[in-house]
Formats: sequence, structure tokens, C-alpha cells
Amino acid sequence: MNYLVFGVYPYIAITVMFAVSIIRYDRDPFTWKSKSSQLLRKRQFVLGSVLFHVGVLAIFAGHLVGLLTPIQIFDFLSVSHEAKQLMAIGLGGIAGIMALIGGVLLLHRRLFDPRIRANSTLADTGIMVLLMAQLVLGLASILVSLNHLDGAEMVKLMNWAQGIIYLRPGAADYLVGVHWLFKAHIFLGLTIFLLFPFTRLVHMFSAPVRYLWRPGYQIVRSRRGAKPARSGLEPLPRMEAGE
Repeated sequence: MNYLVFGVYPYIAITVMFAVSIIRYDRDPFTWKSKSSQLLRKRQFVLGSVLFHVGVLAIFAGHLVGLLTPIQIFDFLSVSHEAKQLMAIGLGGIAGIMALIGGVLLLHRRLFDPRIRANSTLADTGIMVLLMAQLVLGLASILVSLNHLDGAEMVKLMNWAQGIIYLRPGAADYLVGVHWLFKAHIFLGLTIFLLFPFTRLVHMFSAPVRYLWRPGYQIVRSRRGAKPARSGLEPLPRMEAGE
């Protein structure tokens, strides 16, 4: 079971995430959007969205650098395992709390505002619930890490992640004996990857890079103070001789 969940399931989840995302973008491009509910209710949206997105982006960057950077680089930079773990606890904890507060605000709007709830799908609400559960598991794992600051389990998690990404055999063996909270956190994260292309999260793959080479400028004129257009029935102004 350990091999199936942490040795095979990661490749299934990652393959589905990328393959189905490409298929969806090709076949249903008009569904490729964040489906923002700001127009339905702006209250709570700005604060919740900023906290959630900043927190999640910081967590993602921290996981990407912390898990996939070879241990030899940290050793070369004289960053001990204990220092790296304390850094991960501190920065990850702050980012996790920010994302959790923002996510709760966004989820509250989606669940308790009738207009937003009526325009939400099961996938919209379900993926937010899963993301909140993932944040709770991540913050709870900090309490486990505080009980042993030697960085031993952190190194196991790094070896597992690098074994999966770099296609090293026996990656699942690194998670044998690891605390169940870390295993639950990894399993739920992989499940979110699996569900990724079927939800609104696909907008994370999009960036407005085309604006960098878009020809010309987009001119936007305000209608405020503009004269009303002629209806077509008004008489034309009288023209004087010679004009």
C-alpha cells in the first residue's frame, strides 16, 4: 500500500493533471477561467483573495525550493538541516495562516451568500474545502516538526519528492515510518493535483504574457460628462453661406 500510494499514485496524479489540462484547454477553452464572483459580491472578496493567493503562492514556492533543491546545495551553502527546518516552520507557518484566513473568507462567501452559492458548482465548493483541509494538515504538521528539530523527517520528505520528480527507484521507501500527518498531507496534495484539471484551478496555468507583445494600445474613454449622441431625428445645425 505504501508503494501504491507514494510510489505509483504520484505519477497517476501528475499525468492526469497535465494531460487533462491540455485536453480541456484545446476542447473547452471558454471554461478555462477563474470564475470570479467579485461582481456578485465584493465584500470580503478583496481581503480574502489577497491573503489566500499570496499565502498559497508563498507556500508553493517554499515547497518547490525546499523539497526539490538537492541537499548537497544546502550543505554547500552551510545551511544545516535544523536551520532549514526552522525556516520552513516560520515562513511556512506565516504563509499558511494567511492562506487559511483568506480561504475561510472566500469559502464563507461561497457557502452563505445565496447569489454566489447559486452560481457555484460542486467542483468550485469542493476544491475550496479540499484546499482548506490541506492547509489545516500543513499547519498541524508544524506541531509535529517542533517536537524534533533535527531535520530527519524533513530529509526523508526531500528524498521522496526528488525521487519522484527525478524518476529514482524506491522513492516510496523514504516515507516508511514517517508521521501519518505528513503522509495525509502528501496524499491530499496528490489528490488535489488529480482533480486540478476538472476545477477552476486551471487558471493557475494562465498568465497574461500576450499583453507584452500586443500591438498598439487599448484606448478606454469614460462616458462621464460626454454629450448624448444624436438620435437621428434632431435637425442639423443651420449652415451659413460660405461655410
